[in-house]
Amino acid sequence: MAYQLEGKLLEVCDCNVLCPCWIGENADNGTCDAVVAYHIDKGNVDGTNVSGLALALLVYIPGNILQGNWRVGVVVDDKASPQQQEALLNVWTGKLGGPVADLAKLVGEVVTVQRAPITFAVNEGQGTLRIGDLVEASMSPYRGPSGKVTTLNESVFSTIPGSPAYVSKASRYRRNTTQFGLRNVDLQNNNAIQGTFRFLA
Repeated sequence: MAYQLEGKLLEVCDCNVLCPCWIGENADNGTCDAVVAYHIDKGNVDGTNVSGLALALLVYIPGNILQGNWRVGVVVDDKASPQQQEALLNVWTGKLGGPVADLAKLVGEVVTVQRAPITFAVNEGQGTLRIGDLVEASMSPYRGPSGKVTTLNESVFSTIPGSPAYVSKASRYRRNTTQFGLRNVDLQNNNAIQGTFRFLA
């Protein structure tokens, strides 16, 4: 088996709540500037232990999300060893196949690969994400009448296929990425989605 990865995902973007990309519709602004961050609670890639590490994608989506041609900056957790970094990049560039390769097919260009400290403290749609001096986001989930967190299931697009997504609102989303040819973002009260993943290949 090439990889076994379990953990949490956080996605925050400049769409309104709820992000239309997840149901296959066009982004609210016609394009989308997003951060997609994965924290691996438990993971192994071709014999390399990657548990406790994180990886984030700084994404520009030029149109409908399903049409691809994304421009992406990749940020690897600065706690990763060179071997761990290579293992993570092999997964997220699609080289090892499986469900992550389906996502990688949507990427048209990788503009940079960086290392930075990643603080991922989000659970069930509540918490914060920090990626060096590049990204800062804070969010809280929507809740139903019973108090349970609102979830999105069986959506046509998902960065965590097979798992429910917690629908949240980002009280703060800042992205400082013009040095990579990606737009800066500084917003309040926009879309955030969080969930868990289990990727096997």
